[in-house]
Amino acid sequence: MDRHPGGSELTKRLLSLSPLAPCRMVDLGAGKGESLALLRRLGCEAVGIDLCPGPGVLAGDFLHPPFAPGSFGAALSQCAFYVSGDQAGAFCSAHRLLAPGGTLYVADVFFGPEEGFVDLAAQAGFRVLACEDHTAAWREYYLRLVWEGRAGGFCRPHPRGGCGYFLMACKKE
Repeated sequence: MDRHPGGSELTKRLLSLSPLAPCRMVDLGAGKGESLALLRRLGCEAVGIDLCPGPGVLAGDFLHPPFAPGSFGAALSQCAFYVSGDQAGAFCSAHRLLAPGGTLYVADVFFGPEEGFVDLAAQAGFRVLACEDHTAAWREYYLRLVWEGRAGGFCRPHPRGGCGYFLMACKKE
């Protein structure tokens, strides 16, 4: 799992921010589907969607997903909301897909303070349960990508300054 900082260990940390009961779950921006295997081992009926899907991942845009509203008990997204170009829209899309009481687990880059990231979730209708700053893991990950020559355009500069990386669990009220 090298498509996001911390690999499977940070994914497990993210999922520990709020108890995850087996449910129907969607991975928004699932990429190669690496997290889907973990979710299935945890007892979830997991499906993934991505613009550039790997095997077993549906091709599609999670900003305009092919699922009915309220279809999932939980959603996961790692390093995908920012690169979608519409973080606020991504939170709204996740909110629409979740059943009442559903949990969103998100790990992503945000340009600005942690409070701004929390505000995006709240504006979409979520109650934030926990948010942790893992910027150090993001820096290490991004520097490795730069060193290996694989960072090209992944995280473009932003006029608001500092780049943080946050893990957050929130509930659809």
